Amino acid sequence: MKKWLLALVAVPALLVGCGEKKEPAALPEPEVAQIPEVEILTPKEVAINETIDLAAQVEQGGKKVDDAVVQFEVWESGKRDQGQMIDGKLEKDGVYKATTKFDHDGVYYMYAHTTTGNGVHSMPKQQITAGSPDMTKVLPEDEKANNNSMDHNMMNHGNDNSEHSDHEKK
Repeated sequence: MKKWLLALVAVPALLVGCGEKKEPAALPEPEVAQIPEVEILTPKEVAINETIDLAAQVEQGGKKVDDAVVQFEVWESGKRDQGQMIDGKLEKDGVYKATTKFDHDGVYYMYAHTTTGNGVHSMPKQQITAGSPDMTKVLPEDEKANNNSMDHNMMNHGNDNSEHSDHEKK
């Protein structure tokens, strides 16, 4: 009888212990890739026939990025289809540079195409005035006409520094 009494008490106690539901561990929130912050360091006004640095500093999440791919796309006003891509090289502390030279007065535009290690792309734009161009002959940039399929497929393609630069590598 003692065994039955013990069984009547022990079995429900075991069942209560087995019946407790544990909360499932919360799944970690997926990390959202941060858009890189790209600051163009290239001067807005340059002399003709002098080598200049095309430069940009890249940060992401408040940290300087030393593993980005930076390409400077440069073209003269009204000649986007004649633009050139120039690979930037890491100098130090998230600063990427390439050199070029403008051989005549003009207004040039530059995109600093930047892709970080996690695949996020940003492309700020800047205008560069070389020498003393006749501004009456400068063609306004028609953003809709200049946007190509690559522009439409890039993240943050609207990140426009409202500074336009045209460039011809010589």
